[in-house]
Amino acid sequence: MSWTIAPEPYDSPVAAALWRAYYTEVSDRWYLRYEGRRTDPAGLEREIAAETGADLAPPRGVLLVARYGGEPAGTAGVRLRAPATAELKRVFVAEGVRGRGGAALLVGAAEDAARTLGAAEMVLDTRSDLVEARALYARLGYTETEAYDSSPYAEHWFRKPLTPRAPGTAPRAGVPAPSRTARR
Repeated sequence: MSWTIAPEPYDSPVAAALWRAYYTEVSDRWYLRYEGRRTDPAGLEREIAAETGADLAPPRGVLLVARYGGEPAGTAGVRLRAPATAELKRVFVAEGVRGRGGAALLVGAAEDAARTLGAAEMVLDTRSDLVEARALYARLGYTETEAYDSSPYAEHWFRKPLTPRAPGTAPRAGVPAPSRTARR
């Protein structure tokens, strides 16, 4: 089986299904941690509707979708926060394909997309209970830094300089190239 990563419209049915899975998982983890229950279905619908993903559309953003064996299996979004700073958003790999290298490929593709958008650094925020995400970011060279936003759910902030690609080196991501493929 192999991974492919390519840009996807933020409002496509594929993006909607992956975001629903993402929001359900991170919301349930938060509610189970703090209130001992899963997310209220109506609350989940409100959160999904409030975060359309429009900020991940060109020309200031991109949504990447990973497919494993041709099936949608994950997402990562990039949006410009400032002329030289991009933010990594909504990194998610479906539970059934975790541990197969998809998350690192998605983050690498997102870094390439950020470079294409003109960014020299990537920032992100995450929560304390998302220990797997924090370990991934640290392993990929992100360092914990001061808060750069006031998100009520953010508890950790990370930053990574994006070194320019050597001349003639192809990007790892599907941006601007049509796709990225890796065997795993």
